[in-house]
Amino acid sequence: MEDDSTHLEKSESQHTMMDGEERDPESNTLQQPLLKRNRTLSSNPLALVGAKVSHIESLDYEINENDLFKHDWRSRSKVQVLQYIFLKWTLAFLVGLLTGLIATFINLAAENIAGYKLLAVVHLIKKKRYVTGFAYFAGANLILTTVAAVLCVWFAPTAAGPGIPEIKAYLNGVDTPNMFGASTLIVKIIGSIGAVSAGLDLGKEGPLVHIGSCIASLLGQGGPDNYRLKWRWLRYFNNDRDLRDIITSGASSGVCAAFRAPVGGVLFSLEEVATWWRSALLWRTFFSTAVVAVVLRAFIEICSTGNCGLFGSGGLIMFDVSNVVVTYHVLDIIPVTIIGIIGGVLGSLYNYFLHKVLRLYSIINQKGKIQKLFLGLSISLFTSVCQYCLPFLAKCRACDPSITEACPTNGRSGNFKQFNCPDGYYNDLSTLLLTTNDDAVRNIFSTNTPFEYTVTSLLIFFALFCILGLFTFGIAVPTGLFLPIILIGSAYGRLLGIAMGSYTHIDQGLYAVLGAASLMAGSMRMTVSLCVIFLELTNNLLLLPITMMVLLIAKTVGDSFNPSIYEIILELKGLPFLDANPEPWMRNLTVGELADAKPPVVTLSGIEKVSRIVDVLKNTTHNGFPIVDEGAVQPGFVVPVAKELHGLILRAHLLQALKKKWFLTERRKTEDWEVREKFNWVDLAEREAKIEEVAVTQNEMDMYVDLHSLANATPYTVVESMSVAKAMVLFRQVGLRHLLTVPKYQAAGASPVVGILTRQDLRACNILTAFPHLARSKKDH
Repeated sequence: MEDDSTHLEKSESQHTMMDGEERDPESNTLQQPLLKRNRTLSSNPLALVGAKVSHIESLDYEINENDLFKHDWRSRSKVQVLQYIFLKWTLAFLVGLLTGLIATFINLAAENIAGYKLLAVVHLIKKKRYVTGFAYFAGANLILTTVAAVLCVWFAPTAAGPGIPEIKAYLNGVDTPNMFGASTLIVKIIGSIGAVSAGLDLGKEGPLVHIGSCIASLLGQGGPDNYRLKWRWLRYFNNDRDLRDIITSGASSGVCAAFRAPVGGVLFSLEEVATWWRSALLWRTFFSTAVVAVVLRAFIEICSTGNCGLFGSGGLIMFDVSNVVVTYHVLDIIPVTIIGIIGGVLGSLYNYFLHKVLRLYSIINQKGKIQKLFLGLSISLFTSVCQYCLPFLAKCRACDPSITEACPTNGRSGNFKQFNCPDGYYNDLSTLLLTTNDDAVRNIFSTNTPFEYTVTSLLIFFALFCILGLFTFGIAVPTGLFLPIILIGSAYGRLLGIAMGSYTHIDQGLYAVLGAASLMAGSMRMTVSLCVIFLELTNNLLLLPITMMVLLIAKTVGDSFNPSIYEIILELKGLPFLDANPEPWMRNLTVGELADAKPPVVTLSGIEKVSRIVDVLKNTTHNGFPIVDEGAVQPGFVVPVAKELHGLILRAHLLQALKKKWFLTERRKTEDWEVREKFNWVDLAEREAKIEEVAVTQNEMDMYVDLHSLANATPYTVVESMSVAKAMVLFRQVGLRHLLTVPKYQAAGASPVVGILTRQDLRACNILTAFPHLARSKKDH
C-alpha cells in the first residue's frame, strides 16, 4: 500500500511538471481521488479524563433496531409508556432536589470553615500578632488544600479540575470512564469545600456542574457500578441515549445551583455543553433547575434568621441591584464598547497563557503523585502569602460618615475591612483579599461606593488574580473557571469606571459587572446563557441592553484570536470532540478515500462459526462489525448473485451471545421465539463484558451463531462519493458511533460495504496524518 501510494505520487508529480505548473490541492473535485496519502489513517484512543489517562471509547446514542428492540417496542402497553414518561420526570425532580441540597451543603460548609478561619486571623491581627496570624492563616489553608489534593490524587483523579470539558465531550458522544462515579462525586464535594475554604483562586461553579452530572448519572443507572438497584422501572434507562438526557439536566442543575439562575442553567447546557437538543429535553431540564431554585430559596429563608452559622444573609445571590436605578445615555456606548474590546483581548490572552501553564503542569504531573501534591501545596502557600501580606502595602483610608454601611468591619464579611488600621479607618485591599471569593465579588460589585477603592489597590488586585487565576487552574483539586474570571474582569471594569469619572452615568459597581461579563465572554465565548445568568444575578432588567452589547463585542473580538477555553482544554486532554462546523478542506475528500486509508473492514456472516467470532474479538479492538450474507437473492433473479449487507452488530452483543451460549450445531437461521427465549433487550444493554472473561470450549468452537436477530438491521450508511464534511455533520448531529460506507456501484459478488468510519476517523488531526498535503489547503483558509 505504501509503495503504491509512493508510485502514484511520483506519477502525479511528473504529470505536474509536464503541465508546467503545480496543481493546487484545493482544485480537486469530488470525482478526482486524492491519492497523495503517505500513511494509513491512525488514531490515539488515549485521553486525559480529569487527571487520569484513560482508554477512550464512543457512546451508542443510535437506537439499535434489532429484532428484540422491535418486539419490545411493539409489545409495550400504554401503562409501560406512562411509566417511562413518569420516571423521566421523577428523575428530573430528584436530580434538581439532590443538586440543590448538596450545593447548599457545600456553600454552608465552605462559608463556615472559611469564616471561622478568617475570624481567628482578624482576632490575631487586632492584637498586632501579625506573624502568628500569618502562620495560622497559611497553615489552615495548607491543611485544607492537602485534604482536597490528597483525595483527588490518590482516590479519585477524575474529580480534579472543573469537569465541564469532560461533560461536554460525553454529551458529544465520548465515553469518559469513571467521570460520573460515586467516588468522583464524594471527592468532588469534599474537595470543593476544602479548596474553596482554603482561599484558592477558584470557584465552586464548575465543580457544581460536575456534581449535578454525577448525581444524574448515578440516579439514571440505579447507583454505583457495584451496588446498582435492579428495579424493573430503571431498566428503561439502561442505554446511552436516556442517560445523556439525564446528565444534561444534571449539568443545567449545577449551573443553577452555582448562580441561582434556573433559566441561565438551561441556556448554559443548550449553548455550551449539549450537542443534541430537543423540546422535550428543554422542559425536563427547566423543571430540574426550577426545583433547584426552590430548594435554594428555602434555605436562604432559613439562613436569613441566623440558623446557618456564619453563612451570610445574602444567600447565594452574589449581586442584587434590583433597588438601584440604572441610567445610561448615548455617550455611555463608548466605554461599554471599550469594556467589550478589552474583555475580548484579555480573554484570548488568558486562554493563550493558560494553555501554556497547563502544558507545563502536564509535565510536572507526569513525574508522580507526590509532585502533584507538592504543586498544589506550593500554589496554596503562594496564595496565602499574597492574600495576607499585600494588604500591608495599602494605605489606611478614613471611613466616609455619609455611608450607611458599617465602617470599619472586623467580621467574616463586610465591605470595609479594618485589618491593621486604627478605629475609623479601613484597608481597601484587605477588603478584597482577606475574605472569601464570594464576598470579594460582592464587595467589588458594590454600588454607590465611588471612592472606596484606590486605583493602586485595584491594579494590585487585578495583577494578583491574573497570576493566581493562571497558576491555580490545573492543580489536583476541584477547580472552577467562573469565579477567577469574574474577579479579574470586575477589577478592570471598576478601573475603567474610575477613569471615566464624571463623563459617565453608570455606577462603578455596574462597570465591574460589565467587566466580569466581558472577560467571561472573551474567554468562554458564551453570550446568551451568560447574559441571562448575569441578568438573574443582578435582578435588574435595565442592565440587559448594555450587557448584551458587551458580550457580543467581547466574543467577536476573542474569536478572532483563538478558540474558547473549553475547546483548548478538550484539545489538551486529547478528547475526540467533534466540532459543529467541519474544516473547509474536508469537502475535497470523500469518505471512500478515507475508508481506503484504513485497514480492510472486518465483516461477519449472518450465521457465523463460533471460532471465527472468538478470533475476531481477540485480535481486533473494533466495537462494530458489518453483517454480510453471502449469496443473497436479488429481486428478479433466481440464482444467488449478490452479497447482502444485513446490518451492524456490536462487540458487546457478540460477547452476550458467547456468554449465553447462543450456539447452533448446524448452520441455520433461528426463529424469533428462540431468540426471545434466550435474550431480552435489557441483556443487550450491558457493556462491561470482555472476551477474556468468556469461556468457550473446543467443541463449541465448531458450532454456529445466528447473528441476524442481534444485529442492527438499519445502520446509517453513506455512499463512498460523499464528502467527509457532509459525513461528519451527519455523524455528529445524529450522534453515531459507526457510519458504514457503501459502494456507489454494486457489482455482483463485490462486498456491499467499503469501510466503516468512527469518531476518530473524522477528526481533522487524524485525517491530516494520512493526507498531509491537505494541511496546505487548511493554511489557505
